[in-house]
Amino acid sequence: MIQSFNAEFLAPTKKLRRLSILLSIHNISEISQHEIGRMTDLSSSMVNNYIKEFRKDDIISVGGNTNRTRRYDLTAKGRDELLSLLLSYSAEIIRLYGGAKGEIGRRLQQIRSDGIRTVALFGAAYTAEVVYAVIKEIPLDVVAVVDSDPKKQGKPFGDLMIQPPDILKKISVDAVVITSFGKQEEIHDFIRRCVDEKMKVVKLSNL
Repeated sequence: MIQSFNAEFLAPTKKLRRLSILLSIHNISEISQHEIGRMTDLSSSMVNNYIKEFRKDDIISVGGNTNRTRRYDLTAKGRDELLSLLLSYSAEIIRLYGGAKGEIGRRLQQIRSDGIRTVALFGAAYTAEVVYAVIKEIPLDVVAVVDSDPKKQGKPFGDLMIQPPDILKKISVDAVVITSFGKQEEIHDFIRRCVDEKMKVVKLSNL
């Protein structure tokens, strides 16, 4: 389910609300307006207004006589609407992803220009996935992906496995790149205690 309503930078638009509600109905036809609201982070009154609009525009059909038997189905027009919104949404996300890759790529190019060739990535979250995708185009050699969260350790990350921080004492790399943009000073100090003083610790935000 698409849930962008808690995003810090992407404000929910009418198109996004329409997409999220239609996708909820597409996935679960026998669903209450309250449940749609819970799944889309919208109030029941707002969901009701969209349902009325969809019915008026012949985007959905409504069956059942009570709330317990209520059923929503997309019409042919509704299926076309959902597909159109999904394609537009996907295209916009790809453009945003491309912009993020470009900015991170410029920062990683500076690392390479400083003579760094082998790195370990610290932090196996979403930013690390973008960094990992970009880093092969630089190119830099990722020797290890490290995270202090035990729940992530041992899980695959690209063609590597996520390792605990003590692996930093056993590997030889030119630098450790902090891929998280949160708590960077705290992470920097933690890594600094784990590695040789000659090893560089790089924060993307400082490049």
